[in-house]
Amino acid sequence: MYGGDEVSAIVIDVGSYSCKAGYAGDDTPKCVFPSVVGSIEQTGDTDEAKPEKEADSGSDPKNGSKPMDVDKAKTKRKFYLGQEFEFRRDHMEVISPLKDGTVIDWEVVDNIWNHAFRRRLLINPEEHPMLIAEPSTNSGQQREKAAELMFEKYKVPALFLAKNAVLTSFASGRATSLVVDCGGGSTVVSAVHDGYVLQKSAATSPIGGEFLTDCMMKSLESKGVVIRPKYSFKKKEVSPGDYKVVDLDFPNTTDSYRLYCMRAIASDIKESVCRVPDTPFDEVAYANVPTTSYELPDGQTIEVGADRFKIPDILFNPYLSQTIPGIDGFGDSTSIRGLPRMGP
Repeated sequence: MYGGDEVSAIVIDVGSYSCKAGYAGDDTPKCVFPSVVGSIEQTGDTDEAKPEKEADSGSDPKNGSKPMDVDKAKTKRKFYLGQEFEFRRDHMEVISPLKDGTVIDWEVVDNIWNHAFRRRLLINPEEHPMLIAEPSTNSGQQREKAAELMFEKYKVPALFLAKNAVLTSFASGRATSLVVDCGGGSTVVSAVHDGYVLQKSAATSPIGGEFLTDCMMKSLESKGVVIRPKYSFKKKEVSPGDYKVVDLDFPNTTDSYRLYCMRAIASDIKESVCRVPDTPFDEVAYANVPTTSYELPDGQTIEVGADRFKIPDILFNPYLSQTIPGIDGFGDSTSIRGLPRMGP
């Protein structure tokens, strides 16, 4: 039984967009890195032909975690996290361990935890009590699996699983509050009373930061803007101060990695030029709003006009998503009614 507090507890939160880990009591996390990982499937015949730094992946795959075919037992996945994930590799798929806020691949979560402990925080988890932040709607089976991994693999001395909404409320110095949690994958509104989440009060919307990024991508595509991933070109100097973009061909790049790189650029555009309008968005009122310039990695400059106000307002008025080409039909989904029109 753990009965002391001579060492600092570790707080870890694996979200749909990023993983945050650090010491309890600190103002900010010690490390923040993407919660998506790169994965390359390896068979017994090709292990020795793989790139170097085999031990640096921080992976410890378990056979049969996703029994999808009869050859799965002979195939293992090599994971790339953090800085290793930033480099393009042939046949590397980008996978997320979560879907709709629920863990669907515990092998990936295990590797994310291991990377956070061993490579980022540089700690031995056996020496620190753990606090895991979990979604307000997490199931008992998910909590049981998390506790099993922490105690049986990492052998932590103590463990506490806390709801995101409760932690947010306590961080504001309140035991009772209404918490609106706008994350990467969804938005959750939860009532917290005396430190406990009222489960029946929780309302969930699939609209989060990643959906707004999708809206930005579709909006730019409809205007003819081509987002080129950074790995797909290089700049060659043809004269002093004058550069020419030269295309690079990597035929073995997966579609998921290409999409991830494009989404990263669209996300930066969103974060750089967008802002929530002071009043509910209206096409006519914002038709002549001044545009804002943004330079893409390949050198082309784009102008973003009314969309820099419309896209953030989708968070409060979901019906606006139906006006963006390629996003049609999302507003007809029953799941979007979890958070109906929230604007004034």
